[in-house]
Amino acid sequence: MNKTLAVIGAGVEAVHGILTAKEMGLNLVVIDGNPQAPGFEYADIKLVISTYDANKITSALTEVNSLTPIDGVIAMCADVPLSVATAAQALDLPGLTPADAQALADKYLMKEKLSAANIAIPKYFALTKEAELPTIASKLGFPFVIKPVDSRGARGVQLIDNESQFKESFQLALDESTSGVVIAEEYISGPQISTETLIENGRCYTIGFSDRNYEWLEQTRPFMIENGGDAPSFLNDEEQQQICELAEKASIALGISHGTSKGDMILSPQGPKVIEIAGRLSGGFFATHQIPLSTGVNFIRSAIKLALNVPLEKSDYEVEHRRPVAIRYLTSPPGKISTISGVEAAKNLSGIVEIDIQVNPGQQVSPLANHTTRLGYAIATGENKQSAIDNANGALASLIISYE
Repeated sequence: MNKTLAVIGAGVEAVHGILTAKEMGLNLVVIDGNPQAPGFEYADIKLVISTYDANKITSALTEVNSLTPIDGVIAMCADVPLSVATAAQALDLPGLTPADAQALADKYLMKEKLSAANIAIPKYFALTKEAELPTIASKLGFPFVIKPVDSRGARGVQLIDNESQFKESFQLALDESTSGVVIAEEYISGPQISTETLIENGRCYTIGFSDRNYEWLEQTRPFMIENGGDAPSFLNDEEQQQICELAEKASIALGISHGTSKGDMILSPQGPKVIEIAGRLSGGFFATHQIPLSTGVNFIRSAIKLALNVPLEKSDYEVEHRRPVAIRYLTSPPGKISTISGVEAAKNLSGIVEIDIQVNPGQQVSPLANHTTRLGYAIATGENKQSAIDNANGALASLIISYE
């Protein structure tokens, strides 16, 4: 393609997507606030700007566009819908409106729009003061979830079991909210699912479908930290269909009529409900690695075509198979790391597709409190779902980490 794509986000998770764009023959304008971001290696034009600075990004891309016309804007595994929407609108390119992007970036506004569209969601309340919690708790019951309305990576997300947690938990959630607003919502037990959907002019293709793994919940409580996911799902075909239809309906209700959406879904005793929808490519190597391995669909390539307003072909969304794939994350006790060994040997273990350690000797390991405190990951395949999970866990267990 003789086209130019602006990519917002150039971190570790974005590299695979940036390489896909490069393989498509695109000219790349890559944007990230970190001048050492690894994705910059593949940029034709490099812009060092915070991925959250929508106005500055838009100004810079407008200037680039006057010399080299830009054909599409996409966030690569970065949760910056407002930056993408603002730039796309200024350049008259397809994508979300800034108003819809703002609602997607704010969990309370998102739930307000979903509620107005009669989409099944947990009960929820916004609050700005700890003093509001007793009244909210009486309406939600224990346990319930508290989180900042506008943070990412599970920062400040906590499960509240009793009133003794109110002060500390509220303050932690508040500290992670740039707007100073916290949301409390009903805790629903049941299997959680990640979905990933391509949306072309209102037509939806939900390609990604993975069971989310919260086996760490008792270990990390009150923090709610996911330990990867796996496919194919253990849910039956009817349950999967219901979840896909709800994720698609919610995406359209939130204004995502052309692009991609990421769904955090739950199958409650009353049926599927939406926890959150994101108008972007997912992180956690779901869109970049797990979906292609599991389905045969190059999801990133399809998403790039949507950003460029290039019509999708059947091969861009047709699932070829549902093969077993699992991702699991590395954790280790707090302390200062001395050495890490066994990584290369782990890469050669059965079923391992990729393993990466995101911590170095001399680095201080923090207690497990959100997704950013996970230390690495392993992605694996297997003869069946359980063997893929076992392969990923086995590779991580084979690593040897010593402390100073």
